[in-house]
Amino acid sequence: MEFEDFDFITSEAPARASEPADPLQRLKYLVDNTPAIIYSTVPSGDFKMTFVSANALNVLGYRPADMVTDPNFWFDHIHPDDAPNIFSSLAQIFTEGEKAYEYRFRTADGRYLWMHDKLRLIRDEQGAPLEVIGSLTDITDRKQMEETLLQAQNMASIGQLAAGVAHEINNPVGFVTSNIGTLKSYADTLFDLVEHSATAEQRRQADFDFMKEDTAALLRESMDGLRRVRDIVQALKDFSEAGDSQWQQTDVHEGLESTLNALANELRFKAKVDKHFGKLPPVRGLPGQLNQVFRAILLNAIQALPAQGIIRIVTGADREAVHVRIQDNGVGIPPENLGRIFDPFFTTKPVGSGTGLGLYLAYGIVSKHGGRINVISEPGKGSAFTVVLPLRPAEPR
Repeated sequence: MEFEDFDFITSEAPARASEPADPLQRLKYLVDNTPAIIYSTVPSGDFKMTFVSANALNVLGYRPADMVTDPNFWFDHIHPDDAPNIFSSLAQIFTEGEKAYEYRFRTADGRYLWMHDKLRLIRDEQGAPLEVIGSLTDITDRKQMEETLLQAQNMASIGQLAAGVAHEINNPVGFVTSNIGTLKSYADTLFDLVEHSATAEQRRQADFDFMKEDTAALLRESMDGLRRVRDIVQALKDFSEAGDSQWQQTDVHEGLESTLNALANELRFKAKVDKHFGKLPPVRGLPGQLNQVFRAILLNAIQALPAQGIIRIVTGADREAVHVRIQDNGVGIPPENLGRIFDPFFTTKPVGSGTGLGLYLAYGIVSKHGGRINVISEPGKGSAFTVVLPLRPAEPR
């Protein structure tokens, strides 16, 4: 590598005992210990690496000598989804002189790290391409923070939309529900009058018995539909009002017990609850919303049980977080659906059996607490949802 192409600021102060005094050795020490991986490649073809700084072993887990030996090392380790953008524009470095990319790079242990790659073309005195030098910086933490911020912004926007939708739907649902109730009362009165005043022949000609049964069924289905709309509206309101309660020290076991009590009727004929509660410190959070999380997961477990089943609740804590695992021996979740269970309005339940918002809202609440929900499931054997809540979450401002 042509080190003379770099400009370094030197100091007259004596070198520290831990740093080499020889200028070339000092240069090597600086390159090998900078946070960025410094490298150089040939300026054509496969851009084969010709130099890689020693810190590549600490950042990526690869020995620099192995990276230099393999002519396709760089290209072969870029994430397949990111590679096309790089390959299609890399030639522009010969006209622009510099390029910068952000992409995922596979480490020695199989993970992908987000890297910022700054490349610069070096030319000789005649202007011919001599080499390409670059610096690779690990920006994974920054990318994760950006993703978290984007998700939070999206959740806030959806919350505003949910509040507006809930408000607009709530009014017509209210008066339609009231009107259906009144209509049912009128229909009952009219059918009672006809039944006692009309002759048998008149009732037969009007198909009275069918009309009476069908009207009752239509009204019943309409009321069920309105109840479903009301449930969706309430779920939207719960989501939009997520920031209204006060943060406080919360007893997770108390929240679980109160949620189980509220679901007593649903649990009575479907599941035996097997509790294994560990010793938990209080968690700073929003108690009512955490109870919504437990309720959504427990309802999901109840509805997954085809008959009498078992729901096992296991709690524990480490130095950083509280863990709540809710496990059932129900039907499980098909692999193709596992990645969608937290999507809004996604449900595999029959029409009328769920809003598709419970787990979505649970995910948002847990995320707001700085936690996460892990899910494992096997069709035919059941599912396990683990809620992880940090002991000291960062409260939103």
